[in-house]
Amino acid sequence: QVQLVESGGGLVQPGGSLRLSCAASGDLLNINSMDWYRQVPGKERELVASITSDDTTNYSDSAKGRFTISRHNAENMLYLQMNSLKPEDTAVYYCSAHRQYSDILSETYWGQGTQVTVSS
Repeated sequence: QVQLVESGGGLVQPGGSLRLSCAASGDLLNINSMDWYRQVPGKERELVASITSDDTTNYSDSAKGRFTISRHNAENMLYLQMNSLKPEDTAVYYCSAHRQYSDILSETYWGQGTQVTVSS
């Protein structure tokens, strides 16, 4: 079992910045990637950024150039630095960990989410 706890959300004005954190604990063996998703009511959960075990990063079109995903493996921490925030970024942000047991079996874990509200 993997436990993920997000923090750092809050209210910020357009153009502002926030840094989200995700603390991971439990059995972290073979976690192949960690990700940030976001979701608004009535919308499908959207992948924002991901980082793999070989440090490959990927960003959604909306996040590119504004958001940065990073990790501190020794501390089992995942971060999302969000700059130049827009009202459209308002959502509940979730961190996720993907474990690949084998080429066939895998499992994804989710945190409880942290609210980010961008409003003037």
